[in-house]
Amino acid sequence: MHNWERTTLGAICESSGGGIQTGPFGSQLHASDYVQDGTPSVMPQNIGDNRIDPTGIARVSASDIARLSRYTLRAGDIVYSRRGDVERRALVRTDNEGWLCGTGCLRVRIGDQRRYDSRFVSYALGIPESRKWIKRHAVGATMLNLNTSILSAVPLLIPPISEQHAIAEVLQALDDKIAANDQIIAKVKDLLAAEFVSLQENSENELVPIGELVELNPKVQKPDAKEPVYLDMRNLPDQTMTVTSWSRRSPRGGARFQNGDTLLARITPCLENGKVGYVDFLMGDEVGLGSTEFIVMRPRKGIPTVFPYFLATDATFREFAIKRMVGTSGRQRLSAGDIVSFQVRRPSERDLARFSELSDALMGRVKAAVDETRALATARDELLPLLMSGKVRVREAEEIVEGVV
Repeated sequence: MHNWERTTLGAICESSGGGIQTGPFGSQLHASDYVQDGTPSVMPQNIGDNRIDPTGIARVSASDIARLSRYTLRAGDIVYSRRGDVERRALVRTDNEGWLCGTGCLRVRIGDQRRYDSRFVSYALGIPESRKWIKRHAVGATMLNLNTSILSAVPLLIPPISEQHAIAEVLQALDDKIAANDQIIAKVKDLLAAEFVSLQENSENELVPIGELVELNPKVQKPDAKEPVYLDMRNLPDQTMTVTSWSRRSPRGGARFQNGDTLLARITPCLENGKVGYVDFLMGDEVGLGSTEFIVMRPRKGIPTVFPYFLATDATFREFAIKRMVGTSGRQRLSAGDIVSFQVRRPSERDLARFSELSDALMGRVKAAVDETRALATARDELLPLLMSGKVRVREAEEIVEGVV
C-alpha cells in the first residue's frame, strides 16, 4: 500500500476537472413543476445502496431540464442526500444519464477518469470509516445536514488506477447480480398487484368488510427464543415487498407476527410513505416482534397469504386508511378498528385458488432472490473494507465472488 494516495473527495474532484454542487433549491423547482411524463428527478428517497431507485420517482418537463441543465447527471456522478440519512449515496449508471439531480441532493462529479475511477470512489465512500466520518461531521441537532464543504473534506485512500479498476469490477459483479434480483422482485410485485386488482374488477360478488377476509392483529404466543427477531420501523420497506434486514433483542412488548403476515405502518408519515412489509424470513413457526406502530394483517382460511399485502398497498385502501388517522399534527395514528370496515368484493373460490397458485409459485422465486441477495450483500460488505484497506488482494476477492455469484 506504499503507492496508495491519501487525499480528499474535494481534491479528487478538483484535480479531475469535476466538482461538488447542490441540486436546485425549492425556489428553482416547485412541486407544481413536476409532470406525469418527463425526465426523472432524483430525490433523497431515490438514493438506495449505491444505486438510484426509480420507484415513484418525480419527473420534470423538457423545458425545466433545459432551464436546469447545470444540475443534470452523467454516468459516474455520485448523488448524496443533503438532509436526513446523509451516509447514503448512489452511483449514477448509464441508465440514469441525463436525469436531474433533484432538490435536496448533492452531486459529486469526477471529471477525468484516467486517474480516478468514480466506481471505486463510490465504493470507498461506502466503507464504515467513510460513512461514520460523514455522519460525525454533518451538522444539525434534530436532522443531519450535509453540504459541499463537508463532502469535499471526506478523507480517502486511493490506489493506482489499475487497482481501482480491478476492485471496482469485483464489487460491481456483486452489485449487478443484486440489481438483477431486485428487478425480478419488482416484476413479481407488479404482476401480482395487477392480478389483485383483477380479482376485484372481475368479481360480481357482494361487498364485504375486510375483516371477513383478513384478521387484524391476531393473537400470537410469546416468542420462545431468548432474543427473537425484532423489526423496527426503519426495517419496514416502503418500495419492495419483503423485509431484508432485522435485529434480535430480548423480548419486550410490541407487535407479534409469523411468516405469511403483512405488517402495515400505522403512524405518520410512515403510513403515507407506504411502509408495508410481507413476512417470509422467519424459521418455521418462529414468532417475531416488531414496533408497536405496526398493524399485523393475516389472511383468514382460504385466503392467499399475499392477499393482505396487496390490499395494504392498494391505492383505494391506502386513501381510506390515511383519511382515518387521528391525533395531533405530526403524531397521527391509525388503529385496526378504523380499517376493519373497509369493503372489498369477495372473490370467487376459483379466482382465489388461481391467485393462490400463481402467488405461491412467484413468491417462491422472490424468496430465492431475496436469500441470494442477502448472501451477495454480505459478501460485498465484508469484502469492501478489506479491499479498500489492501488486506485482501483482488485475486483473492475474485475467488470469493465466484463462489457466490
